[in-house]
Amino acid sequence: MERCAQVLNRALHALFTERADVVLIGEDLLDPYGGAFKVSAGLSTKFPDRVLTTPISEAAIVGIAGGLALRGLRPIVEIMFGDFTTLAADQIINHVAKFRGIYNGQVSCPVVIRTPMGARRGYGPTHSQSLEKIFLGIPGLTVVAPSRHHELGALLRGAVLESHDPVLFIENKAMYAQPHEPPIADRVAEFSTRTSADCFPTLTFSLNNFAAPDLTLATYGGMTPLALQAALELATEHELFAEIIVPSQLSPLPTTELQASLSTSRRLLVAEEGTLTAGWGAEVVARLMDITDFPFASARVAAADSIIPTSRPLEEAMLPQPADIIAAALKLTASPRR
Repeated sequence: MERCAQVLNRALHALFTERADVVLIGEDLLDPYGGAFKVSAGLSTKFPDRVLTTPISEAAIVGIAGGLALRGLRPIVEIMFGDFTTLAADQIINHVAKFRGIYNGQVSCPVVIRTPMGARRGYGPTHSQSLEKIFLGIPGLTVVAPSRHHELGALLRGAVLESHDPVLFIENKAMYAQPHEPPIADRVAEFSTRTSADCFPTLTFSLNNFAAPDLTLATYGGMTPLALQAALELATEHELFAEIIVPSQLSPLPTTELQASLSTSRRLLVAEEGTLTAGWGAEVVARLMDITDFPFASARVAAADSIIPTSRPLEEAMLPQPADIIAAALKLTASPRR
């Protein structure tokens, strides 16, 4: 079974082989380094004219990529660590995301900005954050954050070739070394699965073959394995069945699967690796409150509102764990359904 980093690398090679208008731009991309996490390995050797290694300037990298996109190319930006997207925020928010609207739809800017987010590797306060929430809700920008159970190659291909607007493509760094395990015959291990038909699909997991769930558990990206682990323990130890909703697209937020599950469970638990305040989970809860015509109870699990320690035990204590999901689920289901 391939690791997620290998799947992404293979997808990049396939894109470069198929399309001469695909280029890659970023720092330390040339072989033998091949990017900080080796996802771009081999590309500079095979396609030397289309892999552009740059000085350390994230703003310049994204700005140049925006210009390349306006001239008809399909640029992929690699930002070494997601923490450094803050250095390119002006170009992302005030330029590439706005070009189509500024020019009244006469231009497109299909820039894909790939970057690793997340902790659990002891990289410390400035190399371990989950900052995708900063970019949620930006008009003209799509934010995608797949799990290891999504078809990673298909998602990356969709972002590069099928989107005409910029895509921030979040790759959880803990996922890189994990096996890529998309559903086979609508199953992942003990779970039955459903996959939506969107370009960036939502996965739904169930341990009771999609019978009425006791709660709806929404999560994404690198939190997915932890949520599945928690759901398995809730079922085996507490006879509580969670339906797990895992969108690959964070913004604009897809709500169809969330609404369908919540209409039965009436309990919503949202788990994310980013810090709690103003997180993705808050938007999920608020949006569902706006669009549903029935009451439901909700709770959120997230990282503490603190910087991420370099110490692994302290990092583990600060980040959400399966036990935190289980405790929140038990508290949520202790009350009668609304």
